[in-house]
Amino acid sequence: MKISIIVKLFFAVLAVCSAIMLMQAIAMRVSVQHGFFGYLNDQGSQSMEEALPRVAAAYRDNGGWDYLRDNIPRWIEVIRPPFDHNADIPMSTADLTGAGLRMGLLDQDLTQVVGNPMIDASSIRLPVVVEGRTVGWIAMVPFEQALAPGEARFLSEQLRMLWIIAAASVLLAALFTYPVTRTILRRVRSLAYATRALAAGDYSSRIDPGPRDELGSLAQDFNQMAQALEHNERARRTFMANISHELRTPLAVIRVEVEAIQDGINPPTAESLAVIHQEVGQLGKLINDLHDLSLTDIGGQSYRRVPIDLSAVLKTAVTSMQRRFESARLRLNMAIEDGPLLVLGDEIRLQQLFANLLENSLRYSEAGGEVQVRCARHLNTIHIHIEDGPPGVDQDKLEHLFKRFYRVEASRNRASGGSGLGLAICRNITEAHGGHITATASKLGGLDIFIELPMVI
Repeated sequence: MKISIIVKLFFAVLAVCSAIMLMQAIAMRVSVQHGFFGYLNDQGSQSMEEALPRVAAAYRDNGGWDYLRDNIPRWIEVIRPPFDHNADIPMSTADLTGAGLRMGLLDQDLTQVVGNPMIDASSIRLPVVVEGRTVGWIAMVPFEQALAPGEARFLSEQLRMLWIIAAASVLLAALFTYPVTRTILRRVRSLAYATRALAAGDYSSRIDPGPRDELGSLAQDFNQMAQALEHNERARRTFMANISHELRTPLAVIRVEVEAIQDGINPPTAESLAVIHQEVGQLGKLINDLHDLSLTDIGGQSYRRVPIDLSAVLKTAVTSMQRRFESARLRLNMAIEDGPLLVLGDEIRLQQLFANLLENSLRYSEAGGEVQVRCARHLNTIHIHIEDGPPGVDQDKLEHLFKRFYRVEASRNRASGGSGLGLAICRNITEAHGGHITATASKLGGLDIFIELPMVI
């Protein structure tokens, strides 16, 4: 049989409350019976010890117990201390609880001699020793046995009332526990329903966090996870749509050109073949970029990290691009701090990072402009700036530059030969090396790509 969580939680809290009340009731009973009564009996035992020498002296003086047998006045005279009319002696607790009336005398055979008729071998007793021989016993009826019927009834009523209070407390705990458990269950059920909806593909599922407690924090975490999944699903769909679009465009051009040649509309001239070759190259570059993107997505697993001098890698990348910048009538300047600037990284991937960024500046910068590459140590990190000239990018579009297939259509578009994946690859490479990359407006009129990488200390 399946037991709901509300029943389990309700009975768990109820069981704890019941156990606490039961322990309190038992503790009170034990405290009264063994604590309070024990205290009173200890006081009586002290009176017995005080009377013991006088009882032993009475035995020696009279040669036996016949002097005291069934003679209550003499017995009381023996056990009471001598009375001093001039002394102001307060009554003890034993006197107030009738210890003298509960005391009696047993002979050596534990047969009653005098005193309270309820005394027997099971009573509280002390031996009377005369000349090294036990000649009798001073005995006392325990306080709880000597209670009058009215007093016993009062004590029983108090104990019964204690159990009633315990039962009422448990009932009150149940009345308060039920709404609390019901509220918790409602929030847990809400989380369960939202989780099932999320698992079924409804990424818009959200939960009202409610009070700021552990369940509220869990609901907030769930909402953040659902939002991330919704964002990833939109990104996946956009990514698939972009890939199909990017592949379809050059394929359509190639198909048109090939069909025109097949139908005899266009002859297979160098110009028509050049168009086909250009679109094939565009397809090849897109496929290569997709391959690089997939590799950088799992960069943390596939990279071979060793300490390398970042200044040397950056200088090599700049030097290899120098002639291409000159051919495009662009000035490429660098200000790289002398190494070693050690980072823990994959040299091939870092070369790819700088090559992509420089290629991006080369492709989109206007002729006659300037590109600056700066690299310097800053505390325990390395700061790299790659700035280029016009055209620039609007401020509201800068944060989207590192998204896959994103292009600023006004200036940086497919006509320039880009697939829209280069900066996304750069971001993956940077983050895989424990750094971050951002894009801001450059004072040269274009973009300022800033990279920060941790140094090897």
